[in-house]
Amino acid sequence: MMRTLRTLSLVGLLGSLGSSLAGQSPSATSADSASLQGTWSMVAGTADGYQLPPEYVKTMRRVFVGNEVTVTMGGQLFLKATVALDPTASPKTIDYHMTGGPTAGSTQLGIYQLAGDTVRFCFSAPNAARPSDFTSTPGDRRTLSTWVRSTP
Repeated sequence: MMRTLRTLSLVGLLGSLGSSLAGQSPSATSADSASLQGTWSMVAGTADGYQLPPEYVKTMRRVFVGNEVTVTMGGQLFLKATVALDPTASPKTIDYHMTGGPTAGSTQLGIYQLAGDTVRFCFSAPNAARPSDFTSTPGDRRTLSTWVRSTP
């Protein structure tokens, strides 16, 4: 039960993408932002180095509209955030400011990789240093997730 709660809490670290940061390339940011709009379904997830149970993964949805993201699990609000991204960094970076859910009021830093209708995210714990690679191992408090675009 405790592991499940910890896993659910860490899933809250999963992110989405959005508006440009000051000084970033507006065209690159706009292109990635446009590519990320819409509804996404999780296909794989790891929290703190542990695979998320399939029953959680299959109920996770991400809706990206403008510079806001809403993530639900089983139809219930899991997190809401405003986001900023830098597609010119390597790896591409994402910052979000939590506005709803258990981590509301915190900032989370992550990285992302977008390929067509698939996107991967790796996020650190709230207010922790940005990850530099797409890994999640026991004790690192990172989340790693893969999402695919949902069809209407």
